[in-house]
Amino acid sequence: MSVVREFCGHGVGEQIHEQGFQVLHYDEPSVADEVLVPGLTFTIEPMLNFGKAEVKTLPDQWTVVTKDHSLSAQWEHTLLVTKDGVEVLTLRPEEEGKIPC
Repeated sequence: MSVVREFCGHGVGEQIHEQGFQVLHYDEPSVADEVLVPGLTFTIEPMLNFGKAEVKTLPDQWTVVTKDHSLSAQWEHTLLVTKDGVEVLTLRPEEEGKIPC
């Protein structure tokens, strides 16, 4: 299995894709750790492949597929940092109580 590195989570503010705050879905020692403070809103949206991590974007400039044609999954949740922890803002009813925070 592999994690796609071309895409990452991001800050959410006045615009949906805020600049300057990225959430990597893999460990990268050269990137400094971020401090999570109450009020910070961001997404996590990993893309996991059964094969290699390399992907390509199709001509529609939206669809992304694995270069080795392996299976892949991607999902997204938006999180809000609170003074007591974190709140998942995008939980569907069937996910309630299943995602620890």
